[in-house]
Amino acid sequence: MKFTESWLREHLDTEADLATICAKLTAIGLEVEEVHNPAAGLENFVVARVLTAEKHPNADKLRVCTVDPGTGPIQVVCGAPNARAGMVGVFARDGLTIPGTGLVLKPSTIRGVASNGMLVSEREMGLSDEHDGIIDLPEAAAAHVGRPFAEVMGLADPVVTIKLTPNRPDCTGIRGIARDLAAARLGALKPLKIEPVAGHFTSSIGVSIDDYAACPLFIGREIRGVKNGPSPKWLQDRLKSIGLRPISALVDITNWFTHALGRPLHVFDADKVHGALHVRLGRAGDELLALDGKTYQLGPEMCVIADANGPESIGGIMGGEQSGCTDATTRVFLEAALFDPIRTAATGRKLGIISDARYRFERGVDPEFVRPGAELATRMILELCGGEASELVVAGVAPDWRRQYTFRPERVAALGGVPVTAAEAEAALEAVGCVVAAGGGVFSVTPPSWRPDIHGEADLVEEVLRLKGFDAIPSVPLPQDRAVPAPGVTPMQRRVRVIRRAIAARGLNEAVTYSFIPTPHALLFGGGAPEMAVANPISADLDAMRPSILPALLAASKRNADRSMPDHGLFEVGPQYRDDTPTGQDMVAAGIRAGQTGPRHWSARPRGVDAYDAKADALAALAAAGAPAEQLLVMDGAPSWYHPGRSATLRLGPKQILAHVGELHPRVLQEFDLRGPVVAFEVFLERVPFPKNRAGRSKGPLALNDLPAVERDFAFVVDDKVQAFEIVKAARGAEKALITQVSVFDQFTGAAIGEGRKSVAISVRLEPKEKTLTDPEIEAVAAKVIAAVAKATGATLRG
Repeated sequence: MKFTESWLREHLDTEADLATICAKLTAIGLEVEEVHNPAAGLENFVVARVLTAEKHPNADKLRVCTVDPGTGPIQVVCGAPNARAGMVGVFARDGLTIPGTGLVLKPSTIRGVASNGMLVSEREMGLSDEHDGIIDLPEAAAAHVGRPFAEVMGLADPVVTIKLTPNRPDCTGIRGIARDLAAARLGALKPLKIEPVAGHFTSSIGVSIDDYAACPLFIGREIRGVKNGPSPKWLQDRLKSIGLRPISALVDITNWFTHALGRPLHVFDADKVHGALHVRLGRAGDELLALDGKTYQLGPEMCVIADANGPESIGGIMGGEQSGCTDATTRVFLEAALFDPIRTAATGRKLGIISDARYRFERGVDPEFVRPGAELATRMILELCGGEASELVVAGVAPDWRRQYTFRPERVAALGGVPVTAAEAEAALEAVGCVVAAGGGVFSVTPPSWRPDIHGEADLVEEVLRLKGFDAIPSVPLPQDRAVPAPGVTPMQRRVRVIRRAIAARGLNEAVTYSFIPTPHALLFGGGAPEMAVANPISADLDAMRPSILPALLAASKRNADRSMPDHGLFEVGPQYRDDTPTGQDMVAAGIRAGQTGPRHWSARPRGVDAYDAKADALAALAAAGAPAEQLLVMDGAPSWYHPGRSATLRLGPKQILAHVGELHPRVLQEFDLRGPVVAFEVFLERVPFPKNRAGRSKGPLALNDLPAVERDFAFVVDDKVQAFEIVKAARGAEKALITQVSVFDQFTGAAIGEGRKSVAISVRLEPKEKTLTDPEIEAVAAKVIAAVAKATGATLRG
């Protein structure tokens, strides 16, 4: 919201300077973002008289001018078409920087003629986009030759920009800002004289309303015999000062009311309106060529003002070009109406229209100022454009805005920490326009019509605090419930951070992808259920929540491969969504490797990635998450998007799956048009148990074991249906105090073993803690291992 100091003072009688006004605005919640003085930097641009203007001897479109800036004649070569002898313009001396272009002036020779300084245009001065000619000042300015141009033309009027919150529609007009400053005792609000204009005839244009929820009140008036044209200088200057472009007297009047009084208006060229105006909702096929030159398709949820030929305006947002006013307009129909804020906001968003009218209507305008606004606008039109006004045309009534709330003065201290007396609270509420009735220490308060944001006692407390000054609210430290502050991150957040680093350390690059994927990809990875469909997708092909992170990584892999980067590794840590989980989503660390391992090098030949690379990545992530990696079981059972013979699951016990690893199924690679091999892993972070905090004495730093370890190999013959993890588990449990590691290093099948049988060889590592193991002790442990494996799997020791 912008306004100038002088415009504000038209409504506020105050002796405060601008700095005090700005400080008070911020103190009462109307934060000042910027104060800009248009005259800053223009001090050295002076009023000058053009004494002569002769045709350039070597150029048809240039003139050689003699200019008097108050210090004597100076020769200037000028290309402006309006340069002429006797005119009064603005002169810039050599050495000055032109604000609009950044050009530094210096003596020059143009087509063989010397030129010093420059006669400037409004655009070159940074005042507007006007650049058809140089500035042509009125003859009265000749009395001020040599004086600063900005001072003579009254440009030294600072422009204030405030950051207006959506809950303050009353301050979308300059008068509302002045009213708030007056309530804060920074002056007095000047009276606004409202005198009804007598109607001399009945309007030829009637108004009817179909949907009073969309438009509860519409007041119109026909004015005939008007003469449209440029608005007076004072009005143009007001609009220019806040960045608006003057158009014509009729349009400028509506813009003045919008910004000065927060009352959006519209004027139709009555000769272009066919029949009565009908306020209704949009219909199939409705469209409008709006005043911004664009054609909009209007939907059934939009408020439309139409005549017999169709829509003429979008209610509360923008008028139509067909019925817009021009210099030939002699008969107008003035509109002052109320429109539903929610419908106005929704329509503006859907059509992509941002207008001054929408900005105010979607926040809510004063329902009691519709008729006064129409009367004031009528009088200004008659004063500036002439004509004769009809009687008012009224359709609908203003909605009932009156509401009462109970207010207890002591609540100001309870909610805001600032004690105030009952008299202070009453004075503050009355200052903002509330009607206050006291009784028994409790007030009954009715907010004013221009404050739709006040709903309840807490809002009334805020008003008292606001006028008291937010600076008066004491700074109070938050109570500490514990001596040591709670951690800033959760254990899961800490786990995610550590896992990201661990996977990145293995050479994979982190990717950040959408949680939405195409439905065909979701179906390929066990998803695609109707419950997981996106109701309003950001793109037609991103219509399903991802059941796995892998599809998005594979799509990224395809893009890399298409750009001659076939060897790469990608990972992502984030949620994936399934309808078969209790929460509907899992936090997963997933990654892929494609192509070959490492760059070409003489010391080692690159090889294609395989399932063991994915397994190593998953184990690194699980170790970083705190999983007992040495106790994990490697079993089959990977989902269908993995290769059935080159994949596995990592489990903490037979049923608790912590990760999927392996090579991806050829069907998946074909769907993504990828050349294999591609391996992947998925680690389910929420399934990894967090370490338990056990009370007890600390064992101190980990001591190095200087006793020799012993390794023994065993080969067991078992049924081919027995899984290797069963043998490993049994062997590890045979002597937990000494056995620290069990690993499989060979598997053999053949005629020597027997049909339906296989040989599995394991290595068992023993680490003593107290003394070196003797041969009998080692043999005793070996016997326990053989017995334990035989009991668990029916295995026999291979001879």
